[in-house]
This record gives sequence, structure tokens and C-alpha cells, in this order.
Amino acid sequence: MTTEQPFQIPLSVSLRDDARFENFFEQGNELVCENLKKMARGTGEQFIYLWGSQGVGCSHLLQATCHAAEPEGRSAAYLPLNELVHLDGNVLEGMEFLDLVCLDNLQAIAGNAEWEEAVFHFFNRIRELGNHLIVAAPASPRNLGIVLPDLTSRLSWGVAIQLQELDDELKLKAIQMRASLRGLEFTDEVGRFLLYHTSRNMNDLTQLLEQLDQASLSAKRKVTIPFIKEVLGL
Repeated sequence: MTTEQPFQIPLSVSLRDDARFENFFEQGNELVCENLKKMARGTGEQFIYLWGSQGVGCSHLLQATCHAAEPEGRSAAYLPLNELVHLDGNVLEGMEFLDLVCLDNLQAIAGNAEWEEAVFHFFNRIRELGNHLIVAAPASPRNLGIVLPDLTSRLSWGVAIQLQELDDELKLKAIQMRASLRGLEFTDEVGRFLLYHTSRNMNDLTQLLEQLDQASLSAKRKVTIPFIKEVLGL
């Protein structure tokens, strides 16, 4: 739903340009991605609560949904609450008029009475307007440590989906897919070396890929195991 009421986003939180559906490895999480793509188009569920362990991809998918909303002509905002919790909870006022709002890292406000109250009232306002809301956190609504019972209840109203962590073989495929998008060729041997000798966290692996990409371009060398050892000091 789009409102004719004039509204300016009071916050400037930029999206990562590389956080898109095109470079998210969907295997094992196809249903999650399909639901979020529908929300980007303005269809499907009105509210989704997405949860999963750190590095599994919740933040990536929230930003990807905002990116996907843009070509649909839909207004969207990504709000990482861990970066905003130091502000007054009133910053959410008026955000309900956007077509899509993504609240990330909800755990950051757990136990903060002012923010819990603000999110509770925001949830009611955006629901009444019929606009879309996605919330992400590392645990289910009832295991998040939210003190306000009414907010916990609201968070349980929509569809709660746990984002599944990839096993090592799927992480290898995900690494190779992202490397290919950067123009890098990662053999199974190279991919497994990176996976087994560095962090298994996909956020960390993505950052390492970027580092290796830049180093490869600078040195005009292919990414091999000796090159990875040299760049990463292994």
C-alpha cells in the first residue's frame, strides 16, 4: 500500500550494494527467499519474522529485499537496530507509511523499555496501514529476551521462518558462486582450503573473497592455494 502523505525517511542507512538475491546461495532456504521476493513485489505475507545464527544471512536477505523493492517502484527502508538503539525510539514514527520496512538485529532492543514500546506501536501502525514488515534476529520471538509481553505477542503473529545454515559442501558451492560473480575461478581444492583454514562464517568468507579479489587484481595473479597463503598470511 502506498500513501499520498508526504514522508521523508529520517534516517540514512545505506544498503550494501552486494547484498542482493542474485548473490545469495538459496539452496536449503528457497522458501524463505521466495517469500521475501513476494514481499518486495508487494504480495505474499504482510509480516515475516526471520531468525538464524550470526553469519547465516539474515542481514543480507533483508537488504536484498529492499534492493528488489526499488525496481518495483516500492519505497523501502533497512534499519539495523544495533546501530540505531542509541537514538530515541521515536525515529520509527512515520516509517509505517513506507511500503516495506526491514528491522534487523531486533535483539539489540531487548530489555530497552523505550525501544520495545516504540517497536510495539510501530508494528501496530504498519499493520493497520497494510504495509509490509520484515524483522530479523538471532532467535525466535519467545527466546529473544523481549520484556514487553505485548511485543512478544505481536512478533508471533506473522510467519516465523528460521534461516538454515549451510553445511560445508553447500558453503563450498556458495563460495564458488560468489567467486564466479566476481570473475574469480575457485576450484574445489581452492574453495575447500579457504573453508577449512579460515572462518566458516559466511560473512567472514565473503569479506575474505573481497580481499582476495582485490589482491588478485592488484597482483594480476590467479587465486591459488599459495596465493591465498601469501595474502592471508596462513
